[in-house]
Amino acid sequence: MNNYFLRAKLFKTKKRLGQNFLIDETIINRIVEEISADDIILEIGPGAGFVTENIVKKAKKVYAVELDEDAVEALSYINKDNFKLVHNDILKVNLKDLEDTTFKVVANIPYYITSPILAHLLGEIDELENENRKRISEIILMVQWEVAQRLVANEHSPSKQYGLLSILAQFNADVEIIQKVGRRSFYPSPKVDSALVRIKINSKPRVAVSDYTFLKRVIKSCFGARRKNIKNSLINGGFDKETVIKTLEQLGITENIRGETFSIEEFAKLAEELKKNK
Repeated sequence: MNNYFLRAKLFKTKKRLGQNFLIDETIINRIVEEISADDIILEIGPGAGFVTENIVKKAKKVYAVELDEDAVEALSYINKDNFKLVHNDILKVNLKDLEDTTFKVVANIPYYITSPILAHLLGEIDELENENRKRISEIILMVQWEVAQRLVANEHSPSKQYGLLSILAQFNADVEIIQKVGRRSFYPSPKVDSALVRIKINSKPRVAVSDYTFLKRVIKSCFGARRKNIKNSLINGGFDKETVIKTLEQLGITENIRGETFSIEEFAKLAEELKKNK
């Protein structure tokens, strides 16, 4: 039996990198369950390698991208033909440069860099031909519980959960929480619980619109000023006042409603009508 706790204690963790190593064997095994023999895995932030050493036994091939030099050195014990360690920042890695294939991504990433990494992997909502997203089938992601709630949130969720991160994650994918993971499953133990999340990539965006950049601008305006109503949010976002009033009337939308009550589909309808009335 692996003593992940003792092995993690021997590792010099770095607070600035947000390192919290998963030491719970049950959760590690749950992640491994998601891997099949045909999978080519991209693991982001393998750290001390506790998940890595298990998935290399099961996957066809594993690319592990790690920024921390100490972790890179520690991972040298994994000496398998199907394992390739890449010492780099994931935000500087294009998947096609690793291999022109379809990856299943496994990642345990710190809170502060969740949005940038997801934007790098999935692309913004107006990046229809994002090269990285085209090479991903799904992402198995470990994040803080609060972030997991934001990833799966929709227009019916509490307003503090539903926002730009929800739309970024769900625009080209289906997102679900696999399970909640307690803070004691990690060393050092973080102050909050986490969750294992599945992001399954779809072949096309959730909505079809004539101008995705315009849609992004509409959505950003609505979430950029949460306390303002939909009319004032759009005007504040640089949209013409008369056009906004006319569009809301045409769609039968009350001016005082807030943007965070709109679904992705409703944002698309609003954007199309605004664009027509320009």
